[in-house]
Amino acid sequence: MMNNEWHVSGLVVQARPEKIPRLVADLLAIADTEIPAQDQQHGKLVVVMQAACSHQLLEKIESVRNLDGVLAVSLVYHQQDTQGEVTP
Repeated sequence: MMNNEWHVSGLVVQARPEKIPRLVADLLAIADTEIPAQDQQHGKLVVVMQAACSHQLLEKIESVRNLDGVLAVSLVYHQQDTQGEVTP
């Protein structure tokens, strides 16, 4: 059976300011991850992640928590959608 789910989440990542350049590279190495905004001086990143199922998305979010320099990860947005929905 084909999985038609799609999940996207928005995170705010608080990190040590001196670790931001390396952290950006580490985050972008995670598949389907974008960083639309960052404030290196204050150690804040806005991170958007996508995945085909909630389990994969949760694994990605948990992996962010374990990156060097990360102080906190806050989930601020999550959307689940079904691909191919028929809209009236």
